[in-house]
Order: sequence, then structure tokens, then C-alpha cells
Amino acid sequence: MTIDPITLEVVREALSSIVREMRITLVRTAYSSILYEGEDFSCVLMDGDAQIIAMSKGQDHPLHIVPIAWSMKAVRERFGDDIHEGDVFLHNDPYTGGTHLNDVAMIYPMFAGGELFLFPVVRAHWGDVGGMSPGSLSGRVTEIYQEGVRIPPIRIYERGRPNDGALELIFANMRGPREREGDFRAMLGTCRKAAERVEALIGRYGRATLKAAIGELLDRAEGRMRRRIAELTPGRYVYEAYLEGGRERLEPLRVRASVTIERESITVDLAGTAAQTAGPTNVGPAMAPTGAFTILKSFLDPGGEINSGAFRPLRVLAPDLLHAAARRPAPCGGMVEVKYCVESAVMGALARAMSGRISGDIKGGGNHCYVGGPAFIFYEYPAAGTGAWEGGDGNNAVRAFTESDITTIQPVEAIESKYPLRVESCALREGSGGPGHWRGGLGLVREVRVLAPDAQLSVLAEKGVLPPYGVCGGSSGATNRFYVRRGEIAINPSPLPGKVSGFPLQFDDVVVMETSGGGGYGDPFERDLAAVALDVKEGAITRGIAESTYGVVFVGDAVDTAATGERRRALRAARVTVEIASTDGLDESRVSGITLSRPIAERLRAGVGAVVELVEPRGAPLRLWVSAITDGGNGRALVSAETLRMLGLASGARVEIRPLVSFSA
Repeated sequence: MTIDPITLEVVREALSSIVREMRITLVRTAYSSILYEGEDFSCVLMDGDAQIIAMSKGQDHPLHIVPIAWSMKAVRERFGDDIHEGDVFLHNDPYTGGTHLNDVAMIYPMFAGGELFLFPVVRAHWGDVGGMSPGSLSGRVTEIYQEGVRIPPIRIYERGRPNDGALELIFANMRGPREREGDFRAMLGTCRKAAERVEALIGRYGRATLKAAIGELLDRAEGRMRRRIAELTPGRYVYEAYLEGGRERLEPLRVRASVTIERESITVDLAGTAAQTAGPTNVGPAMAPTGAFTILKSFLDPGGEINSGAFRPLRVLAPDLLHAAARRPAPCGGMVEVKYCVESAVMGALARAMSGRISGDIKGGGNHCYVGGPAFIFYEYPAAGTGAWEGGDGNNAVRAFTESDITTIQPVEAIESKYPLRVESCALREGSGGPGHWRGGLGLVREVRVLAPDAQLSVLAEKGVLPPYGVCGGSSGATNRFYVRRGEIAINPSPLPGKVSGFPLQFDDVVVMETSGGGGYGDPFERDLAAVALDVKEGAITRGIAESTYGVVFVGDAVDTAATGERRRALRAARVTVEIASTDGLDESRVSGITLSRPIAERLRAGVGAVVELVEPRGAPLRLWVSAITDGGNGRALVSAETLRMLGLASGARVEIRPLVSFSA
């Protein structure tokens, strides 16, 4: 059937409007603040072939929506043709397409002409699903059973009748059952409202016309994406990023992405990524493709429709038992963190194919922070600075381009009226943005005082050790930091930053959340002097940072142009460069290594185990662990042949090198 353009656009907008109404309905009916204030949920219309048909662009979160295709397939594999009018399904199992256990998907089948047609779906973050600590997410879990109730595809309503036994079992194993049940009913009402709107659309246009229009929209999105891919330089591009695994100390987990561009398609191969771990930073089969797709869509076709047609030119290979494709009993609470790391790796690889069209890195995950007591669970997820890009500074303390329009932080009034807490302060974090020609956005500082006699703190966050990278010569943003202030004493609640589980809090303790800044873009010494002066005036950076990092010298409140020129020339001359050569003698089973000559190591103040960066002038820097220090070689550094390929350089090339983490990892 041929669909005229006007009808096609009316149908497209009608489908998107239905999803937007779903969002409004859930916000107005949800019981928990994470939904009605935080909007940590997403809505979508799917078809019977598990294809995304419509979502609310800019509001619904890719990490919620894209994996719905796997959840739908799990339902169809489990129930086959045994799906009827009035059935409703729940699912949160990461191993069959869920995200983490807190994100519960409700799948609502609709029929037209006696056949399955469309599925309204809501995936919403439930504030608690059981497990070892209030809020369920914890930085120190070792298996998924500690993270709460795992729900395989289950028919929770059958032909319009609820499965009361299953519902009682689910809610009995969760803290705050009244909120959980209220959110469940809000999700159910949201799906029913969407079904009413779809039925009205069918009544207006007919099933055949709608089906043909949906097919055309999918094909159109596919065509747009293929044309964008065809504009790229064909080839294989590799980059790797690291997660902060471990419990007592940093045990880095590598994500290696090999991006192959062939004509109108892209293959992302994650071979070489670390094996699944006993910590929370694992994901099931849906999340690595979600991260790869999010970056490709964002950089290649940000203005086009987001549906499964745009996904067709992409193939993602993630071998089983990698931490990016984990199996039971690996915990998966840190799925946001793994997805972000996949995005960082794919973005780093893609940058070389796009000749510097890249932004600085971001905070690295959800920054999950739970303060819970016997009768309350407060969940905060503070945003951070976004990365700079060619032409503009990053944004301060907002969601990033890979996220939806969920709330940056919860309103003070909502927190203090509901929980025994007081928000002491909330401010931008001075100096946190990564330096560069364009500066990374600032993170925030949030201080929350505990007014309950008995509470616990759990945190699951990344970028507490390895900061968000700067690009094209820009520097890293500040790391995330979460700690407790007890009187005048600052207490680190865990040996490894960002991985906290059930730390006991006392009355009058202050939980301090300091979020990272975005990575910078370009050489900091090329930043406009007036921009640096304005940064100092507005408190974005200190005068000390202006002088030491940007090379800008002040006399009083004015910039001394002549002295600044001299300072910048001196600082440029002090940069360290090395001649890199290939060697086969490095053990790279866990991390990519580099051997430094002693003079270079001394200039960098880097010992064995330290982390350094090799600067990529038109892309992301490559991070390497110092594996050895030799007395020979003077200005040379030895790396593996794969490292040279990732940099796109030949042996003998000179590269700027800078220290990143000076202590032993």
C-alpha cells in the first residue's frame, strides 16, 4: 500500500503524541518520587515483531527503550501464540533483555482484527526491588541475588484478570510495598490509556493503513542512517575504555570496541572486552548494542526518527560471558555504567573516522546514591558536566546527550517534605570542568544532612578514579566523589571510590555528592583570554587554575597579555613527548600497558602501576598502565602493536604523554 506524505506525517505525529501522553499519565499517577519528580522511566510503542515504532524523542531514555526489543522477544519465546486480549506481562531479568532489576518493564499486547498489532510498553525504575541494601543498587554486590527480585517474562494479567499470587510474592520481597504497588497500577493505567488512543487511531485509518505507514517510517529511518554511514571513511577503528572494577582496590575492566565501516553498515565487535566480574558492572545481551546504537545515532543522524529502522544498519558482536554480555549469577546493577563505557569506547573509535567530530567524555553512569532507613528510601542521581565540543563549552550539571530528559536532581522541597533529610547546599563545583580550548561543563556539589537516628548509604558510580577524558588535546574533568562529613571529619565510606554498600550513617551526618566535570576539547592554551577571565569572574575556575592550566597571568583583575604569552610558551615547552615503538613483551590480558624510560617516568612522576594518557590530536586519548620502567631508551616508550593500531600511528611516531593517575592501580 502506498501512503501519501500527509497521512504518513499525521500518523507519525499521532504515534509520538500517544507516547507523550503516556509520559504525562505516569507522572501524574505514580506513587514514588523517582517517577513523578525524577521521571526515571520511558514509554514506547512496539509492534508484534519487537520493533520500536514510536518514542518521545528527547524525553524517553535509550537505555530503557532499545532493550525493550529483547524483552519483547523473551515474552514471545516464552508464550508463543498463547497471548490473548487482556494479558499483561512483566519483565526485569537482565539475562533475557532487561537492564538492571530496578527497571521493571510492563508489556501490554493489543489486538486488531483478531491479530496482535501493537504493544504499549512502560519501563520504570522502581525505588526498591529487594536485595541486600535499601534501594537494591549497591557498589559491593557479588551476585545478582543480592540485588533483588528477578522477574523472568511473567503473565501478570491473564485475559483481564490479575495474577494475585504472583503480585503478592513480588511486592512481599520489596521495601516500601505500597509505593511499588502504586507504581505498578500507574504503569497499568498508562498502558490502558495508550491502548485507547491506538484503538481510536485504528478506527480512523484502519489497520492496513497504519501497518503500511509504520513500515514506511521504519524504512525511512533506515535509509537516513545508511546514507550517513556511507559518508564516513571505510575501515576498522579500535578504541578501549575502562570501568572501575574491584572491591578493596581498583581492578580495571576493559571495554574494547572495534568499529568496522563498510559501505552503508557498521559492525561493532567487543572481542577483547574483560570477562564478567563478581562486582555490579555487568550487563545482559541488550545493553552493549544499546550503547553502540546510542552513539552512532547521536553522531550520525541526531535529527531523524528513533525507531528500529535506524538500528538495521548496525551489528554488535559481544561474545558470551564478557562483562558486556554476562550470564547468571553475575550482578547487573551497574548496567548504566557499562553502557556508558561502551559508548565511550565506540565514540573514541568513531572519532578517527569522523576526523575530530567528538565531544569530551561524561560522568560515566547513573551516580546512584541511596540513603535509606527503616521507613524511607531516598534515591538521588546527581547529574554532572557534559563534554566540550568543537565550537562550544560543555553544559553545567545537566543530563548528557546519551540520556533522556530525566531530572538533574530532585527538588529540595520534594526531599525535605517526604524524608528525614535536609538539603544543606547545592552548587556548581568550581574547577571541575575539563580544561581545553573549549571547557568541559561543571559538575555539582550537593550536601544532604541525615535527620534520622538509623540510616545507611549505598553508592554505585564510576569515574571515581579514572576521570572523564578530554579530547583533541583537551584535559580530563574532575572525578566523581561521594563521602560523608561527620562533624569536621570527612569519611570515605569505601576503599574504592563509588562502590559503597550499606555504610552506617549517624544522626547529623552530611552526605556529600561531588559530581564530575565533562572532558575538555582542544588545547587549553588556545582558549580565548576573555573566556578564561570570565570563567574566573563567574567562579567556574580559580585564578590558580587559570595560571597553571590555561597559562593566563593576571595583574589585579586584568589579564597581562604579554606575561600570558610568555607563560603559555613555557608551559608548552614543558610538555612531555615520547617516541613510541612496538614490542611483543607486554602482558595485556587485563589492561593495555606501556614501558617507560626512567627519565620520562621521572618527568611524569609515574611509577609502575600508574595510568598515563597518549594524546590524540583529533580524537580521544588512549589510557595505558605503566607496566615497567627501564634505564635505557631515554625518550622512547614501548607499546603493543594493537596500541599503535588504536592510535593509527606507525612505530617511531612522537606523541604527547601526560600523567593521569599517579598512584599504583
